[in-house]
Amino acid sequence: MKLITEMTEDVQFIVEDDNEGGPKSHYIEGIFMQAEKKNRNGRVYPIKILKNEVDRYNKEFVGKNRAMGELNHPEGPTVNLDRVSHIIKDLNVDGNNITGRAKILDTPMGKIAKNLIDEGAKLGVSSRGMGSLEEKKGVNYVKDDFMLSAVDLVADPSAPGAFVNGIMEGREWIWDGNILRERQIQDYKDIIEKSSKRELEENMLKVFKNFMSSI
Repeated sequence: MKLITEMTEDVQFIVEDDNEGGPKSHYIEGIFMQAEKKNRNGRVYPIKILKNEVDRYNKEFVGKNRAMGELNHPEGPTVNLDRVSHIIKDLNVDGNNITGRAKILDTPMGKIAKNLIDEGAKLGVSSRGMGSLEEKKGVNYVKDDFMLSAVDLVADPSAPGAFVNGIMEGREWIWDGNILRERQIQDYKDIIEKSSKRELEENMLKVFKNFMSSI
């Protein structure tokens, strides 16, 4: 079995006044996972497998108030209590989508998440689980031994598209040591801006790989 993670940005962050006059609560709502569709990692989750796993996760975790997630992915499937930022309150199957609602907690990581949300940061959620894969015609299908471990709250600067959006906004990433040189940013921008539509995706990936190799 492998550790499998998938990110989605199809969520919204809601601030609600649960108790009149009391502190406001922050929630995450939206699509947490998707079935029957090849995701950007080249994997497909059959809906039957996700339905069965949602039933198990609801029974063993959501229903017992144990469905906690972290701010950013850890290296393994275990939830680290010192990094918990939120807890899932609802998890449902809606067609081929797994939708959820999670409350951001008043933990140290939860407070960081709340501040990021209040400041308008763009975040996403990412499922984390263990399972086996079966390749069919170049696509990896998740097998029926898949087990959901957690849904984490993440930023995703490692994705090529997100990286490209960052450099096109002129962000500085590293100087000598830790921040990308300004000249290097301009070189990357020139490559992307001069790409034809046919070349764009390939050049975005090359730029991303070049950046990662320089870290």
